[in-house]
Amino acid sequence: MEDFRKVLSREDVAPLLRRSFVNTLFDSTFMLLGIIVGVAHASGAGLRAIALTMATSSLALGISTGVSVYESELLERERAISELERALFRDLEGTWIERSAKLIALLLALVNFSTPLLSFGVTIIPFAIAAIGALGLREAAWASIALALATLFAAGAYIGRMGGKNPWIRGLRMAGFGLLAFTIGFLIDSLA
Repeated sequence: MEDFRKVLSREDVAPLLRRSFVNTLFDSTFMLLGIIVGVAHASGAGLRAIALTMATSSLALGISTGVSVYESELLERERAISELERALFRDLEGTWIERSAKLIALLLALVNFSTPLLSFGVTIIPFAIAAIGALGLREAAWASIALALATLFAAGAYIGRMGGKNPWIRGLRMAGFGLLAFTIGFLIDSLA
């Protein structure tokens, strides 16, 4: 646990985790928007099919991004350690440098794995309400789309604030891209 605290206190780790979280949040939210358009607005789609499609897709994306980020980040860090070993004429196996490289890769993988599940947790709320009969399926789909767009807005505003830019403009821009993706998906679905 002490090693995790030390890694998290490093200046280069927080920006990596932030970028990883935001990128995966956008990817997973856009994916869920596509699912809602493709499944929830399709005639005859049931609540179970919608929820399972959202859940399994989010889990698959989490596993995919988690594993790929872990492997690629570990590879890059191992390459950097090998170069450092050559420069120092010293084996760094078992050192803090090696342990921290593995911990950073693991933290990034965990962020990438859990972010699609978080996005799913937000966008499934209206469908959970529909499951208890307090909301119709069509209304739940629209409410879920609104939550997805709000998630994109919040992430964009966060990016804006962190970058010293206008958070409202960044938030609206990200939500606008989400709305564009939804609109294109809705038009494609209406043609089918």
